[in-house]
Amino acid sequence: MRTEDFDYELPPELIAQKPVEPRDASRLLVLHRQKNKLDHRHFYDLPDYLKFGDVLVLNETRVIPARLWGRRAATGARIEVLLLTRKDKDTWEALVRPGRRVPVGTEIVFGEGELTARAIATTSSGGRVLQFFYKENSFEELLDRLGEMPLPPYIKEKTSNPERYQTVFARKEGSAAAPTAGLHFTPRLLKKIEDKGIKVVYLLLHVGLGTFRPVKVENIEEHRMHAEYYEVTKEAADTINKARANGGRIIAVGTTVVRTLETVTADDGIVRPDSGWSDIFIYPGYRFKAVDCLVTNFHLPKSTLLMLISAFAGLEKTLAAYRVAVNEKYRFFSFGDAMLIL
Repeated sequence: MRTEDFDYELPPELIAQKPVEPRDASRLLVLHRQKNKLDHRHFYDLPDYLKFGDVLVLNETRVIPARLWGRRAATGARIEVLLLTRKDKDTWEALVRPGRRVPVGTEIVFGEGELTARAIATTSSGGRVLQFFYKENSFEELLDRLGEMPLPPYIKEKTSNPERYQTVFARKEGSAAAPTAGLHFTPRLLKKIEDKGIKVVYLLLHVGLGTFRPVKVENIEEHRMHAEYYEVTKEAADTINKARANGGRIIAVGTTVVRTLETVTADDGIVRPDSGWSDIFIYPGYRFKAVDCLVTNFHLPKSTLLMLISAFAGLEKTLAAYRVAVNEKYRFFSFGDAMLIL
């Protein structure tokens, strides 16, 4: 398939610049795949579509203040660093801008010099591997003080509350971007779901920017995903497997949950507890093994995220639903409205 097949027209004014309050007041477009029918609801109506015995699966990753502003030690030139993946305690894979100023061996100074880094390698995607050095505090303490929340570039307004770019269930730090489908949940809504007899389980996938990088090849099958770290516990796997054996549905909240579950699920449909790195790329033609329903946001044209949604719902139905969302003035992308695919 061609990358152009996943394009659509989006008026810029529909790109959400800030989230709605409360979180679950966002709109919810419900796509019934079998009936080819759409409902226009709000996110707080989600429990109406869930049944006793279903399992709702959430990603408990937490976004770190991954954007750092530094200067080249030799010249004082300004350098932007975006942390992507932690390789070990003090070594990270990162994007650096402008990259021409950061050849291997370059030293970068942050703040008043309490944190420095050296570029020790380049990556296949054009990034750098940075080794960090510091004398006092921990790296995490310095990052909290010196780093910024890395909001996507299409969000032009700075958020006054960085926690609004975290889910209410975010626990384990490590993501460069939020699992945005989870941003709509409130503690009250989660309790309402659990009170209805729906199990809520958590897994982990640290979101890297590779998920959001544009597809630059004409043939999508030539695109390669950036690997991201995941963890699925035995407790989560057992809960999902038991529910499926009893006829319950697995509702994935977000594309990160889909990719994780499809990584750890065998062809027999059994979810295996595991941890590791996943670079799975899901596009139309993929046979899903683990996911029955999907909660998701509206995604960028020609993105790998839209390709995954098209694999799950069908390309024609997905693009038709997006056209309706545009006509009905739904809000798009990270701080936008949501979609439920049944």
